[in-house]
Amino acid sequence: MTTTQFGVFVPQFKTDVAAMRERAVAAESAGFDSFWLMDHLYTPGAPLCDSLESWTLLTALATVTSRIRLGHLVGCNPFRSPAVLAKMAATVDRISGGRLDMGLGWGSDAAELETFGFPVASPHARARALGETVEILRMMWTGKAFDYTGAHFRLRGAYGLPRPVQDRIPVHIGGGGRHLTMPLVARHADWWNCVGGARHRFGELAPLRGKARISAQFAIGLAENTALIPEVAAATARRMPAQAWGAPLVGTADMIVDQLLNERARGIEMFVLRFHDFGTPATLARFGRDVIGAIRQLEGTDRPRVAGGKTSSSDIG
Repeated sequence: MTTTQFGVFVPQFKTDVAAMRERAVAAESAGFDSFWLMDHLYTPGAPLCDSLESWTLLTALATVTSRIRLGHLVGCNPFRSPAVLAKMAATVDRISGGRLDMGLGWGSDAAELETFGFPVASPHARARALGETVEILRMMWTGKAFDYTGAHFRLRGAYGLPRPVQDRIPVHIGGGGRHLTMPLVARHADWWNCVGGARHRFGELAPLRGKARISAQFAIGLAENTALIPEVAAATARRMPAQAWGAPLVGTADMIVDQLLNERARGIEMFVLRFHDFGTPATLARFGRDVIGAIRQLEGTDRPRVAGGKTSSSDIG
């Protein structure tokens, strides 16, 4: 069995750059493998509020971390041309020293596209455009000149230099659509990210993913003790409704370990978690110590933690 991976999803709304830097450093120090942002021009379902641009923010986070991987769940494909997106991704991969994961979706929020002046093609057209985007990204990242003719994009003599640090930037395609998303996953993705709202159909969807590895999103309510479970459960349900996030995992650290191991047995290799308190540094540290640490000890894959963005041998053992 491969090592279980843990990511934390911290959507960057009602916050500032300093707070996001603090969260990323805390997640790295706690032993998380990856840190994920949203890619929206506003915050869907919320009143007017601050919402930081995702790619610019990734650059800021890359400069204060050294190990944790960075990405979006998921990037909105209609926002950017494939060539520009490839160039942005290669640059962030260089800034981060090869730590970018490329999360992509076909842009299912038509209201957002219309609000901000993007053409609103049909869902089928947007899905086909995402497939072409991934093909163009792969060609751009080789650094070699190429031509491309698709239904949505045409490039002549295009190339992407400098190349990314990674020989292959992992592509994550997120969603749970049987007819639009899953064929894209099977054809193009290194990872299928099963959104929380589709987890109840996991058994139906997972066989459609081809060779893609599986990650899944979970709402987490981590309680310090059993007496606090009702309060934490209520906050989790209020902030991350089940219709969007699926059934949450709520309980003490020992209870969460058992729940995650049950999900791991279904074939999920990466857990992408959003916490009931938005992932405060204290919660991230407790989860890293009591949940990630416990699971990695069971797997025999425990490893040094990161302190202040650097590996610390004093944390071994």
